[in-house]
Amino acid sequence: MIDKKIVFMGSPEFAIPSFERLVETFNVVGVVTQPDRPAGRGKEIKPPPVKQIAEKHKIECIQPVKLREPGVFEKLVRWNPDVIIVVAFGQILRQDVLELPNFGCVNVHGSLLPRWRGAAPIQAAILNGDIETGITIMKMDAGIDTGPILQQQSIKIYDSDTTESLGKELSELGAQVLIETLYSYFSGKIHPVPQSEIGLTYAPMLKKEDGLLGFSKSAVELDRQVRAFYPWPGTYMMVGDERIKIISTRVINNPDYQPGERAIIDGFPVIGTLDGVLKLESVQPSGKKNMSGKIFINGFRDWL
Repeated sequence: MIDKKIVFMGSPEFAIPSFERLVETFNVVGVVTQPDRPAGRGKEIKPPPVKQIAEKHKIECIQPVKLREPGVFEKLVRWNPDVIIVVAFGQILRQDVLELPNFGCVNVHGSLLPRWRGAAPIQAAILNGDIETGITIMKMDAGIDTGPILQQQSIKIYDSDTTESLGKELSELGAQVLIETLYSYFSGKIHPVPQSEIGLTYAPMLKKEDGLLGFSKSAVELDRQVRAFYPWPGTYMMVGDERIKIISTRVINNPDYQPGERAIIDGFPVIGTLDGVLKLESVQPSGKKNMSGKIFINGFRDWL
């Protein structure tokens, strides 16, 4: 184990591979994660994934709603970290926190900065048809994803990728690149390099209403939206008063249908778009489980 003290800040599944690799390699002295919150249909109170791993390894964990809460900074001072590692934490770090460790605060970000700064970089890359994305290891400053870069590594984005599949790949890659970067950073072999302002884009936080499909777009754009927003916030369409959640789609090059026109092709529901047809391969009607488009169309008389 490397003799450097780490405080880890992170919450969701995306943070787990980095956290586990850090526990294996360094002395993780404390964890800061989000509070337990309701989850799932039953709204059962559940801890964030990072807390569960911290408890397994018997690492002290705090869960402030905000870092400015009384006692939080004092706890960080007592932990006395050499570096704070931040992965999908979901809170802005104050200047006194950024300046506390000797090596600063280091972030694992799921894009090739400066492209897609912000809260939803993986979704934005798929939504905008990027052919590659990657991981950036960055020394944090007071801005949102504006800090100097320590290391980057790219991967391809495939036409079948969803935010779920690409997020899993990036989380594993991020863990690998983080450990490699920390070795070099601690030994002085690499130094932070300021980000370029060329190619800067921003990926804002998503809302549930962003998932509504508008069929004046092309089929390719809509398919990207479905993949980018899976599993959250999800995409949906309205058929009368019925809300249909769209799970997966496929683009069909067929110019014979008007935007929004509903039809059936080979037993599957399809919808005309600005350019081509969107085939609904799997859907989730309101109050029901995911099902194939074929099963859905057999029981949904109002489609046509």
